[in-house]
Amino acid sequence: MQKDFSYPLKIDELGQGEQTYKLAADSEQLEFLRDVLQVPGVNSFEALIKLRFYKKRGMLNVWGTVTSNIEQVSVISLEPFSKLYRADFEVTYDTNATYEEIKEQDVDIMADIPDIVVNGEINLADIAIEHLALELDDYPRKEGEEFEAVIEDMTPIRNNPFSILEQLKKK
Repeated sequence: MQKDFSYPLKIDELGQGEQTYKLAADSEQLEFLRDVLQVPGVNSFEALIKLRFYKKRGMLNVWGTVTSNIEQVSVISLEPFSKLYRADFEVTYDTNATYEEIKEQDVDIMADIPDIVVNGEINLADIAIEHLALELDDYPRKEGEEFEAVIEDMTPIRNNPFSILEQLKKK
């Protein structure tokens, strides 16, 4: 029985044309995802992923949508709540390139550089988890909650250094 959430694909085994994959996590895999995403809980996780492999060019396009219901704790009220996240993504892989070849290229920093395939395979679950993690709020809060700053008494302090200057000015 596999506890972690993984869906590896070997590039050599991929055919031409568009392929569709549906991923859904079971209860044990949801616990694994909770630990990976470092959240109080993951209630659901589903991904619809499509890919198209262009063998002659060595390019692999992967795109899709991840939806997940995540339990979080509000940074304002410290109360738990659930939120539905949806992440659309698109990734391009160069199946022939290596890290060394990419490092040697003089590429514009703003250019969209394809990802590298490591050990001849990609993991669709890892791609989905990564893009969901990018959508998570850094400072989660319940719908409608707003931070209200508490302003303490703003009466001036009598023995501050500027009170002496104010007295000199009055003379």
